[in-house]
Amino acid sequence: MQEVYEELIEKFKNLKSENIVVAVSGGADSITLLHLMARVKKETNINVICAHVNHNVRVESESEKVFVEDFCKENDVIFEYMKIENYGDDNFHNEARIKRYNFFESLISKYNSKYLLTAHHGDDLIETILMRIVRGTTFKGYSGFSKEVKKSNYTILRPLITVTKDDIYEYIKENKLQFVEDKSNFKDVYTRNRYRKYVVPVLKKEDKNVHNKFYKFSKTILEYNRYIEEQVKSIQNEVIVNNTLNIEKFLNLDKVIQEKIIYMLLENKYQDDLMLITDKHVELIYKLITSEKANTYVYLPNNLKAIKSYNNISIEQNIKDSKSYEIEITEKVFLPNGKTIEMIEQSECDDNNICRLNSKDIKLPLYVRNRKNGDKIYVKGMSGSKKIKDIFIDSKVDYSKRDSWPIVIDSTGEILWIPGLKKSKFNVKKTEKCDIILKCY
Repeated sequence: MQEVYEELIEKFKNLKSENIVVAVSGGADSITLLHLMARVKKETNINVICAHVNHNVRVESESEKVFVEDFCKENDVIFEYMKIENYGDDNFHNEARIKRYNFFESLISKYNSKYLLTAHHGDDLIETILMRIVRGTTFKGYSGFSKEVKKSNYTILRPLITVTKDDIYEYIKENKLQFVEDKSNFKDVYTRNRYRKYVVPVLKKEDKNVHNKFYKFSKTILEYNRYIEEQVKSIQNEVIVNNTLNIEKFLNLDKVIQEKIIYMLLENKYQDDLMLITDKHVELIYKLITSEKANTYVYLPNNLKAIKSYNNISIEQNIKDSKSYEIEITEKVFLPNGKTIEMIEQSECDDNNICRLNSKDIKLPLYVRNRKNGDKIYVKGMSGSKKIKDIFIDSKVDYSKRDSWPIVIDSTGEILWIPGLKKSKFNVKKTEKCDIILKCY
């Protein structure tokens, strides 16, 4: 940790009255970073601004806010706070991240700061790289995350990327620091937690300094990616103009270059949100490009869609409207309202975001579409049918969201499931035989 401290001193020693924003949750990682920056403040001419977000999903959040605020008072640090009052229907973690970074950027502007520091450390990097390898992502995405990310008017800096969680706990112990613990970090329901609890410890048994190997791997990927980007830059500018891809020119390229062109098209849109992109999205766009249809599109994460218009492909923000859609459900389907329906192997969950079906009871293939006038569903546990319109009203679904809400049907048009709201009589119990499990998220 001493090396991190000395590096921060070197980084900020020549700055005059510079304001540095530090993202702080109150956990061991961010308290360590804030304490380091409070020490750096004493040795340099900088001001430290603590940015704390209350995600408003746990009862402990209010007391954690008080804890962080008191820590700031004790260490002469400016405290800034935001509470997220409500969430929409998007993926919680993604929406929370967007709101969080919007808050950080507002502080960057308020204090005219050039740096935002976050407490991502070496173990976080291992977990991120492993998850992306398993899930699939862009070539650049396999690097995990960078130590520095240049934004338009500031730099995101992750000083702890070279240290482990054990190093952080040792620093906490040596400096007699208090911190808060988010209990959700121990729940196996979250993918990252499973990697943290069961995979990373095995790697550390092989080599206690394995985090350094992953950091080297990350930097190598970024270096190779930078080189490849330079090589294809001239080609890219011929094939992609104003973020629009020319299909005719694209099809004349080598397959490796084609994939890189698609990656770069996605990276231009998603930038530091590459965690949302998998190789599945690249395949979707490639199929879109080679499709015989002149005008079509596919849905992408974060409410974007790739649109084919004759000889051009563009990625644009999806404007939610009442246009009809009907998509065959294969392995994974990205929906117009930003949701995803995926076929999964198993799940212990049994809420309305999970649907279990027996293919003998229905007619394959399955489709997902938006609602139609007169739609009715035979609700599980009820006699007779019920209008979809009435279910939306009973569930207080916002009117603007009803036309894009997904309805899962079989090939006869029988409504099997309204994700997030109701299951039909065709849904089977966890204890009963089923060969199809659908998950909506």
